[in-house]
Amino acid sequence: MTDKYAVLGNPIAHSKSPMIHAAFAKQTNQDMQYEAILSPLDRFADTVRRLKAEGYKGLNVTVPFKFEAYHLASQHKPSAMNAEAANTLMLDGENIVADNTDGVGLVTDIQKNFAVALQGKRVLMIGAGGAAQGVAMDIAKNAPALFVVVNRSMDKVSTMQRKIELIKDDAVTRITASTFEALGGEVFDIVINATSTGLTDSVLPIPDSIFTESTLAYDMMYGRETPFMKQARAAGAQVADGLGMLVEQAAEAFYCWRGVRPDTQPVMQQLRAL
Repeated sequence: MTDKYAVLGNPIAHSKSPMIHAAFAKQTNQDMQYEAILSPLDRFADTVRRLKAEGYKGLNVTVPFKFEAYHLASQHKPSAMNAEAANTLMLDGENIVADNTDGVGLVTDIQKNFAVALQGKRVLMIGAGGAAQGVAMDIAKNAPALFVVVNRSMDKVSTMQRKIELIKDDAVTRITASTFEALGGEVFDIVINATSTGLTDSVLPIPDSIFTESTLAYDMMYGRETPFMKQARAAGAQVADGLGMLVEQAAEAFYCWRGVRPDTQPVMQQLRAL
């Protein structure tokens, strides 16, 4: 029988996940189908249980359900525990196993597709919300020389710091909290926008001076030129959006489900062409 998978969200019609996973399945000769399913905002748990009863093997989860997916699961992989959010569920017998592949997706895109190593670099991440929480640990584990997180609320940054400090490994870089005002005079090799300001075309209160011609300015959003990207481009930085992260995190979820790693390059090229 063909194995069934889906992505749940609200809204969900815009999702590129069905196209991505269909391409992965064809490439790796996997007998599976994948669809986008709109979950009512107040019926996420019921939707997951229904799909599980119908024989679905796994689910991707997008906004606004990543935190709810984490709490619904009966087992949690370390990446999900670190983020306290899940974007991937494995429906394994009686269990719902939660994972979070966002961090792997981001780090893989930066290091493999843009050939920019995190190790030894000065990294700035803007934002400390759900998207940032999902990737912070993977960034820290790749040993940047400096890992600064700037956010309007210091409470969320403190939460991220405490999680990373629990890891007794000198190779893991601790987070340095910063205010926006304190960024003046600082320069970074990699600047990651993990906020949703691109959705509202809001300008971030960051100085142009944080960028140089060798800086990679990475916006986790995709599909539009955000004010962050425009500012970084005008300052001479190399600019990237989050499409590669989308494909790479999907590839990691695909591997969790199917045990095979697809080639992400042709899928990214296909999406860019669209």
